Amino acid sequence: MRTAASVIVFDVNETLSDMSPLADRFAEAGAPASLAKLWFATLLRDGFALTAVGDNSAFAEIGAEALRGLLAGMDLTMEADAAVEHIMQGMAGLELHPDVPDGVSALKEAGYRLATLTNGSADIAENLFNAAGIRDSFDLLLSVDDAPAWKPARGAYDFAAAACGTDPEQMLLVAVHPWDIHGAARAGFGTAWINRSGAPYPAYFAEPDYTVTSLPELARTLTGVRSD
Repeated sequence: MRTAASVIVFDVNETLSDMSPLADRFAEAGAPASLAKLWFATLLRDGFALTAVGDNSAFAEIGAEALRGLLAGMDLTMEADAAVEHIMQGMAGLELHPDVPDGVSALKEAGYRLATLTNGSADIAENLFNAAGIRDSFDLLLSVDDAPAWKPARGAYDFAAAACGTDPEQMLLVAVHPWDIHGAARAGFGTAWINRSGAPYPAYFAEPDYTVTSLPELARTLTGVRSD
């Protein structure tokens, strides 16, 4: 039987941050707003590919290069380099999903230690949390910049467990990405999938321990498990 989690580790991009406003940045640069989703998927694909061969490149570096490729040949409203900078700067101005502050506060009040583990920069999480007034709820803001590899490679989760001084079996990874859930499960973490969109969970990935639609729901679910 799995040991009850004492540390909850959150993915950041899309799980906590609302990335939908980036579509406006693409439109302002003269590119299709719909390109935002393709760009993020391309960024992840290339980051995963580099991880698979043993490299660990910076999220922002890959993101900028992926943008240059996607924007090439488009009739933009600004120079290509300016468009790349404009879109990348949008990452620093994102806000949290509406359910996040209350959910984080409820989990903290329930006695869990909270941390993040992102494939992006820890500075992004710092800015997000400071703006929302929840920075003090987190013990650690971790990034794969300091880990052996990007998630979902096992080294990223092992790095988080070591940084938290906790066995993987006592940790719960919270994410909206099934690939992150799968990687954490393979590393021995408990997992919680935040499914805000109602999408089906891919059957080829390890099934999450918990499936909820929001962080407050997760807090209620975990509190109920503890009291059983």
